[in-house]
Amino acid sequence: MSETPTDYTGPKRIFSGMQPTGRLHLGNYLGALKNWVALQDEGDAECIYCVVDMHAITMPHDPKALPGAVRAAAAAYIAAGVNPDKSIIFAQSAVSAHAELAWIFNCVARLGWAERMTQFKDKGGKDKERASVGLLTYPVLQAADILAYKATHVPVGEDQKQHLELCRDIAARFNRDYGDGQAFFPLTEPVIQGPGARIMSLRDGTAKMSKSDVSDNSRINLEDDADTIARKIKKAKTDPEPLPETVEGLEARAEASNLVGIYAALTGKTKAEVLAEFGGQGFGAFKPALADVAVEYLAPISQEFRRLIADQAEIDRILAKGAERADVIAAPILKETKEIIGFWH
Repeated sequence: MSETPTDYTGPKRIFSGMQPTGRLHLGNYLGALKNWVALQDEGDAECIYCVVDMHAITMPHDPKALPGAVRAAAAAYIAAGVNPDKSIIFAQSAVSAHAELAWIFNCVARLGWAERMTQFKDKGGKDKERASVGLLTYPVLQAADILAYKATHVPVGEDQKQHLELCRDIAARFNRDYGDGQAFFPLTEPVIQGPGARIMSLRDGTAKMSKSDVSDNSRINLEDDADTIARKIKKAKTDPEPLPETVEGLEARAEASNLVGIYAALTGKTKAEVLAEFGGQGFGAFKPALADVAVEYLAPISQEFRRLIADQAEIDRILAKGAERADVIAAPILKETKEIIGFWH
């Protein structure tokens, strides 16, 4: 077996995406979108941010609602600061290279690799025999999403690290089997997200804030107005004890730790600095302060989101232009991949 080539020398590119299922929320912003904007503004890499609607159909969905959900996700990206003049924003299904490369990678990846993915085990559950094949091969499509652009870096959270490892395994195997001693695809590197990346539910401090939670009070949506934000924070689950004066005092107090963490993330402070200000006080004093901070921080984002979502033509124009720009990058990579594989053309 030949040695796997790793000497990739192509340009630096960043790729990431979110599913258009449910409304994007504060956890999505602090955990991903804020980081996307920072990477975009660093300006040392081309940034490609996709609305992954092909992934959305691996689970039951409403076909009539999907186009509007794609527009809403794109509007949230832009409202959060992703600039369509600086970054490429598009719908995954609008660029055929994703699907075509996914089939090639299905034949490069191994069944055992896919079956080890914990997300399939979690989503498939006890009824996994009835799950769609797409749910099993979801991470292979993710690899195609990334490598269709030869992305060198991907912002990832804890729940996606395993999928990025699979992407690297697929790239390495392709390079070894077909690369003729050259690294055709990069071994994509993770961009580890910083503090504030893991925001928990307002109803359960041990569960991640989620678009799929049945309770809308569990999350702060990016489109929520000031009154809604304040109401949700007022209703957020807490415990009867006052805030501690040290970070160590937050241990075993999941809800208190989450609210302090949100305050810290929105103000750019550490948890220790927040507790230096509010330690010893009850939630009756802390929650209004947190609500004020959240409303001030999120108001420009929610206002811009509502403006964008009301202008369907503008969103469609941005998505169409983004798809054209994405295809310019992906099409020649796919063409060369097909030639390497030996497809007739």
